[in-house]
Amino acid sequence: MAAQKRVSPPSGPSKSPAKTNDKSVSKKESAGWSHTLPTVPELIARKRDGGALSPAEIQGLVSGFVRGDVADYQMSAFAMAVFFKGMTAEETTALTLSMRDSGRVVDTKSVRARKVDKHSTGGVGDKVSLCLAPLVAACGVAVPMVSGRGLGHTGGTLDKLEAIPGFSVSMGVDAFVQQVKDIGCALIGQTDDIAPADKKLYALRDVTATVESIPLITASILSKKLAEGIDGLVLDVKVGRGAFMKTEADARALAQSLVRVGMLAGKEVTAFLTSMEAPLGRTIGNALEAREAIEVLHGKGPADLRELTLVLGAEMLLMGRVAKNDRDARRKLEAAIQDRSGVRVLRQIVDAQGGDPRCVEDPSRIPRSSRIVQIAATKRGFVQKIDALSLGLLGVAMGAGRTRADQAVDPLVGLVLHKGVGDKVAIGEPLCELHLASGPAAKTHDEKAFAERALAAFTIGSASAQPAPLVIDVIRK
Repeated sequence: MAAQKRVSPPSGPSKSPAKTNDKSVSKKESAGWSHTLPTVPELIARKRDGGALSPAEIQGLVSGFVRGDVADYQMSAFAMAVFFKGMTAEETTALTLSMRDSGRVVDTKSVRARKVDKHSTGGVGDKVSLCLAPLVAACGVAVPMVSGRGLGHTGGTLDKLEAIPGFSVSMGVDAFVQQVKDIGCALIGQTDDIAPADKKLYALRDVTATVESIPLITASILSKKLAEGIDGLVLDVKVGRGAFMKTEADARALAQSLVRVGMLAGKEVTAFLTSMEAPLGRTIGNALEAREAIEVLHGKGPADLRELTLVLGAEMLLMGRVAKNDRDARRKLEAAIQDRSGVRVLRQIVDAQGGDPRCVEDPSRIPRSSRIVQIAATKRGFVQKIDALSLGLLGVAMGAGRTRADQAVDPLVGLVLHKGVGDKVAIGEPLCELHLASGPAAKTHDEKAFAERALAAFTIGSASAQPAPLVIDVIRK
């Protein structure tokens, strides 16, 4: 069992905020720092000692950091203080709004429909956004979605979209709003002027061991999402071996923090805790996952991927005020699959963003690897477990993911699972297949080692097994 990462608590000790004294402001502070605020070292010390900061103090710290008046080492010290002492919900809300307001907040008033987005904390095989966003848009809810790239063992929506030939995730804010207005959905990456404080702070957190802090995670996620000009947000907080949050307690704490801070910021927010013990769906890797997601819009695809799409989509329709209840929302989503309106919306999105729309009508047109290796079972019985983390890391090693933000990925690399948890298997029967890199990269890869790692990720025993429940809990307040 892998060691669990420490996650700091969502709020600090219940100490009264330290009193501030304007006379204590150091004359050595940068000329850009407001002299109506305590010095930066004072703010760091107060947080280090468990005290609370006011919204004005947090806003001054964030804006000073973006301007360069607060040094990187000072912001790193502040992040470490937050990691150990936490923040109250009110402090986290102030941090979120300050980071949101560090750049441009998208004006979506011209979009008449209610605007609802979805965010996942990331998991292995999680390609839900690609089928969910157009399906929800087809039902009359606008989806302005700004997504990210994969890092570590979890994939990114942008990398999957770019597996569609020609698809561009780069778009200016004005064009983004116009596409949401015209089509109902746009799928892009974070622009330089959306929440720049988050991008700058995350770079420090990544190299100072302060990523796993619930207040900082909350502010990072919500600052970008609130900058989209949305009315509501549905969160998929994954928990399990293949997730960022390994334990239900940590995932629940993060979900509760996200919901509370989102609501304090004036938005409607719901969080679902969903299982990530095994990969979601039957594919891992960008092109393979793009194909599988599009298959869902055609009424196909694996049952777990389809079900999670409907669960999250139903909540988005309720937030969008186009459905009376969950049953009505699911009926509308299923109708959008049946009458192919979800396919039509995705085709419009792909066409508008420079991709080949024929790939939406026929997902088999999305390129795939020419080097495929079958992995066969060496014993008979039932698949009892599939280690999502091991397969996610294997995908990265094969070239499907990245360990640094500046690394490229091979869109054709990945895995296809032929067996899921609970399936019966015979000796020699295929468990999965590896889609390997070709060209120069292939010479540096150990195909035998990849095959051994893939086989080791499957636990086969004599007793039958059931997959873990897909949805663990729903948090609305």
